[in-house]
Amino acid sequence: MFAGIDVASERHVLARLDGTGRPLGRPIGIDEDAGGYRMLLEALGPPPALVVMEATGHYWKNLYATLVAEGHDVVLLNPIVARRFQQAQLERTKTDAIDAAALARFAFEKRPAPSYIPDAAAEALRELVRHRDRLQQDFEDRVLQLHRLVDLGFPEFTRYVKGMHTMLATALLSECPTAAAFARTPPRRLAKLRYDGRHRVGEDLAERLVEAARRSVGQHHGPVYDLQVRHICQDLDLWRRRLKELDSDIGGLLDAHEVGRLLTSIDGIGPNSAARIIAIVGDPARFRSAGAFAAYVGVVPALRQSGKRTGTRAATGFGNAKLRRALWMTMLAAVRLNDWLRPFYERLRAAGKPPKLALIAAMRKLLHAVYSVAKNRKPFVPITEQARAA
Repeated sequence: MFAGIDVASERHVLARLDGTGRPLGRPIGIDEDAGGYRMLLEALGPPPALVVMEATGHYWKNLYATLVAEGHDVVLLNPIVARRFQQAQLERTKTDAIDAAALARFAFEKRPAPSYIPDAAAEALRELVRHRDRLQQDFEDRVLQLHRLVDLGFPEFTRYVKGMHTMLATALLSECPTAAAFARTPPRRLAKLRYDGRHRVGEDLAERLVEAARRSVGQHHGPVYDLQVRHICQDLDLWRRRLKELDSDIGGLLDAHEVGRLLTSIDGIGPNSAARIIAIVGDPARFRSAGAFAAYVGVVPALRQSGKRTGTRAATGFGNAKLRRALWMTMLAAVRLNDWLRPFYERLRAAGKPPKLALIAAMRKLLHAVYSVAKNRKPFVPITEQARAA
């Protein structure tokens, strides 16, 4: 049997085809509860059926776990692929039943391979990484809000304290939210303030801040601004502690994951980068080659040529953008510090390659190292330029 499920938040739609591609009855509504799942399994009959559904948000996860546990083959389809298939069928009407029937037709005609879902440890890392990303985004949003309030109440503050996200900034602003508060605070009291449990603000910085506050052009010093600044500083301190706790939890899970632990042996792949790779990919060794793994990330050239136009190469726009974006920041540091990536990057630049192209090539080289470590289950041993010359 071939089946397609149009996934929704509370009610899904199932369409079925027999072995010859003929519809089996009308599409069936499946509720997101125990009764609906019983109806789904009864409608599919004995396993294995090939079931195709779109990976829509998180709504597919319970369906997937239930169907796989019963022995069915489940394919998670990118919504873009599903939409292109329907367009190729010249389907112009869109309903849940029609979408489910199109997914069943895709299963019958294309016979896609069942999707791979990472193991429990990788799934736990995925949840922690996503939670950390949300907290980090909230943290950065609060920093922007704090910057706005400081610009209104004490714009000269950023000349003396670099980085509104630092513990020094939040400790000072919690004590004195505006220029008016700094101006009436004795420098000696401010100098004794500890901002990380150990270091003090110091007399020099305290005196310069108080003096600048007395001459500040900031005009917003009311209780409303004091309250907002103090609340944001409290939020930043809380999220900073939570991010630290999450990093510890991620590190603990990574130590218990064989591939994740080995990935940190690659110079340039830290715990957060390794955790993100495992969270998104699972085991990189599941790909048939290092090139296939790089293609999944999207670090492959795309040839653009049409008619008489001379072909040009650029990075493809496909692939896993989240992982590519996370590794991009890693690469910016790696091409400056790594003994085995820096010479490679510098050689490309010396050959006239643009910086971005050289970085993409270096990222591909890094992904080949990731694949090699996962495939061989051995720590990474770099071959530097000096070793190759010897």
